This record gives sequence, structure tokens and C-alpha cells, in this order.
Amino acid sequence: MTTTADAIVIGGGLHGLSAALQLARRQVKVVLLERSRVGRHSSGASAAGVRTLNRARAELKLAIVAMDMWHHMEELVGDNCGFRPYGQLQLAENDEELQILKARVDGLNRDGFTNEEIVSADEVRSLVPALAPVYIAAALARNDGAADPHQTLMAFRRAAVEAGVTILEGVGVRSLHREGHVWRASDGSETFEAPLLVNAAGAWAGQIAAWAGDDIPIATKASMMIVTERVAPFIRPTVISMKRKLSFKQSNQGTLLIGGGQQGLPDLEAERSEVDARLLAKSAAAAISLFPAVKDLRIVRSWAGLEAKTRDDIAIAGLSPSAPSLMHLFGFSGHGFQLVPALGVATAELLLDGRSTVDLSGLQPGRLMAGAKPDKRKVDEHQGVSE
Repeated sequence: MTTTADAIVIGGGLHGLSAALQLARRQVKVVLLERSRVGRHSSGASAAGVRTLNRARAELKLAIVAMDMWHHMEELVGDNCGFRPYGQLQLAENDEELQILKARVDGLNRDGFTNEEIVSADEVRSLVPALAPVYIAAALARNDGAADPHQTLMAFRRAAVEAGVTILEGVGVRSLHREGHVWRASDGSETFEAPLLVNAAGAWAGQIAAWAGDDIPIATKASMMIVTERVAPFIRPTVISMKRKLSFKQSNQGTLLIGGGQQGLPDLEAERSEVDARLLAKSAAAAISLFPAVKDLRIVRSWAGLEAKTRDDIAIAGLSPSAPSLMHLFGFSGHGFQLVPALGVATAELLLDGRSTVDLSGLQPGRLMAGAKPDKRKVDEHQGVSE
């Protein structure tokens, strides 16, 4: 059996949903293919950080566009997605760390970016009274925050369906090729045909790219998260640290979400990942060192997601350099959640108009393909932070 459409989106995470939504709103007939269920892997396992703080420069202009969209999310998908614009702080615990933060903020200001500022220990204390006094200052992005990943998934799925997107779960693409002006994707029993294709397949996107003729090497992340029992509200901003692998926030429900980049054990073939309890304990210890009051809280859940990681920890977002009418949208390396709304718009613009109003110049897939030299500046200019 063959199903025809104007565009095929492979991957039912948030980036696939956002791309499908924006294409459908421009009167494109879209079929979205998801091998498992919508949001099953990285999108459903995200801590939902909405962050411009400490973004790689290649992603920063895009992140600022996306941040404005987050502050108007209800206009986009009819739901605020649980977005809490309480800011994000990156702590400096000694003078060496503070000088690094100051240099970064000074560089941002010179280039016209005003999303970060340095705040004193007194202001940190006023923003987060429960924080142990180990810091001397912090970088603050006041417009940043966090959202609810499951509320966001439901909102984008609902908006996409209302726009006319056909979502097919349990349909994993096993072959892909192009004949003439048409892409043909098959799950082994049914074929899907369309002139436009979006590769948003997450940890499996490298295989999709290879079938399309693009050799884009990627690795796999399995970032782990801890959720505690509910407690009374005591922290509003998200807190990250230069010294420790830690991202610490409190949800609208009162649970604490503790992450920061400790990695579990990924298994792409089995489509699952396992928690590494020893490393997870390090996340818990880091949280207790900064927030001693949480030491007796119970952990109610932990998990590890599955996501593609690029060698420079920067997203892949752009048209294929070798295959026509193909948009690659993957490799978010643990920090793609915030970029979702803006990249949906950029995908529709690139596929339908041939250009985008959003600057994706540093995210092009060709930079990682054969013959491309790693850009050491882009690797070194930021520290990887898992949301």
C-alpha cells in the first residue's frame, strides 16, 4: 500500500511535531512517521530547560528567536506548555570561574547580545535563599526558565493534528530512497511518498541521513534525570554550576528535577537506555552540596533518555548539501528543547521558500560530513549543559 503526501516527517519528538505543524499551517499535507510513540525518547525524557544561558554562539541567535516564541507560546500552540520564565543562574564558586563568566558576558555585550548579566552574591541569595553559600557571583539570564515536557508534547501534538498533520505511531522507516522528485520511505509493509522530507529521527537520524546519501557521524547520549517527591515551593530559577555536573529546578507540581549531564547506558538496537546508579548518585550528591535541605527527600523516579550527539555538541539544522528537498533536524546533544518552536518555522521556510529568517549558518549538516574540519572555536566556546 502507498500513501502520498506533500511532506514526510520522520520522527515524532518535539522537533518533528514542530516542523510538521509549521508545514501544515502553510497548507502542506504532512504525514509524520514515528517508530514508537510520540515523545518516547529524548523529548519525553527532557528536563525541559528553556535556556539561552551559556549557549554556543552557533545556536545563540536561534535560541533568542526561540525564547521570544516561548514567551508567547500560547499564541503558537494554544497552551503555555507550563513555561515558567523565572530565569537561569550559572554559579561561580571562585574567582577563576567568575573571570570566565565575566569574559563570556563581556564578549556577548560587545557583539550586541544582552541575554546574560553578572549578578553579585547578594542578588543570588535574594533569588535563591535556599542555596548554600558556596558561590561568589553568578551569570543570570532573566528571560530563561523551564517548561513541562509532557504538557509541551501534548500541546504540539494537538496543534499539529488540528492543523491537519497525520501522525502514524509504530511506523519505523526501514528504507528510504528518492525517485525523480519524490521521496519514498517504507516500513516494510507500507510506502509513503512525498516531494519534501524532514529527518527528525533523533538518535536514529544518522541512518536516515545515510540512506539519503549524507554521511553525518553522530554519537548517542543517554542523559539521566532524578525526580524527587513533592515539596513546598522554595526555588524559582533553574540553577546550574560551572564546577559541578548539575542542573537543579523545581516543577509546577513541587517535584525537584536534578540533572546536569551524567550519562546512562544507551542501547539503540533495543531502543532503550539504562540508568547508571553510581553516576546518578553523583548528581544527587551535587544537588545536596548546593541545597543541603534536600538531603532527606525521597527519589521517586529516575531515567535516561536517548538522543543524538554531535562531535561539537552543536545541533544539526539545515538542508541536505547533497539531496534535494531534505531538511535535517537532529543532533541536539542534550539541549534542543528550547529551540523547538523556532526550528519548526525555519524548517517550513527552508523547504518551501529556500531560505529562512532564522540564522542557522552555524548548524549546517555539511560541517560534520566527510572533508569538513572541526571548528575548535565552536567546541571550546561553551560548556555542554544537559537540560
